Amino acid sequence: MTSDPINRLKNAPVPLFAIVMGMTGLALALQAAASAVGVPIWVGLTAYLIAFSLFGLISITYTTKAILHPDAVRSEWHHPVKLAFFPAISISLLLLSTASLTHAPVLALPLWIIGMIGQGGLTIAVVSGWIGMRSFQTGALSPAWFIPAVGNVIVPLAGVPLGYIETSWYFMSVGLIFWVILMTLVVNRLIFHDPMPGRLQPTLVILIAPPAVAFVAWMQLNGGVVDGFARILLNGAYLFTLIVAVQLPRMVSLPFSLSFWALSFPIAAASIASFRFAEATGSTPHVAIGAVLLVVLIIGVAVLLTKTGAGVISGAIFKEEAAPKPAPAA
Repeated sequence: MTSDPINRLKNAPVPLFAIVMGMTGLALALQAAASAVGVPIWVGLTAYLIAFSLFGLISITYTTKAILHPDAVRSEWHHPVKLAFFPAISISLLLLSTASLTHAPVLALPLWIIGMIGQGGLTIAVVSGWIGMRSFQTGALSPAWFIPAVGNVIVPLAGVPLGYIETSWYFMSVGLIFWVILMTLVVNRLIFHDPMPGRLQPTLVILIAPPAVAFVAWMQLNGGVVDGFARILLNGAYLFTLIVAVQLPRMVSLPFSLSFWALSFPIAAASIASFRFAEATGSTPHVAIGAVLLVVLIIGVAVLLTKTGAGVISGAIFKEEAAPKPAPAA
């Protein structure tokens, strides 16, 4: 029974850290909107504190699970979908570090170092898991596999201001290389194979995140200059945003699951990228785009928090999931 606290703890899934990614993304978007459209600083600070609190709560929960139920954690590690969510832990730390540059500078460096080391290790571990002895069916592939790659391009966001330039270039390079590789695989899967299961449909929104985050990271590494490559990244993010917008009515009709948190961080990234472009170029249309995306993000996060809270109370969040069934042979 999922009402049993012991079973709830055992089934607490690693994708819970996607909630922290979404909330910290909101905090960073509000922070970017402070100078762009005059959003009060305390609004972003409130979102930052909530994200930090959620990270602490989820970390304690998952650490306790790892101690008491190590087999359950190993099962998630060997799950073809949940494996990609383990780097959400280090990504959360990197995002909190970036937000801390404004709200709590003394925390930025330790959070970044822990997140950077964790992200580097988890990237190697996850990729090694992908190409190791076990095989994955095409049906297990989804945009969630971008999460390890996205985490790498997040490193420069705080890494550059903290002075770790060459380290930031390394992670940026890794992220861009794997983005290209995984984009090819994911598009092939989406076009030529069976549709993704309903619970994975919201992960389509993750397609927005790599170019949007990479744009902001490239701006950091390029001294704030908007060059041709930066424009390619930003407009690529807009393309995927439009594609997702067409698919969104179908997604929101599906039953709620934690995968819906995939809608939050990518939209936050696109909003931040728009505000950063507007700041660098003086483009009023990009301020408007960023503001519209921010409003969508705020509404989306409010709905997600409400539904997640209800899922925690009912125990639905803690229902054990089976691994996806292998895709049928072509």
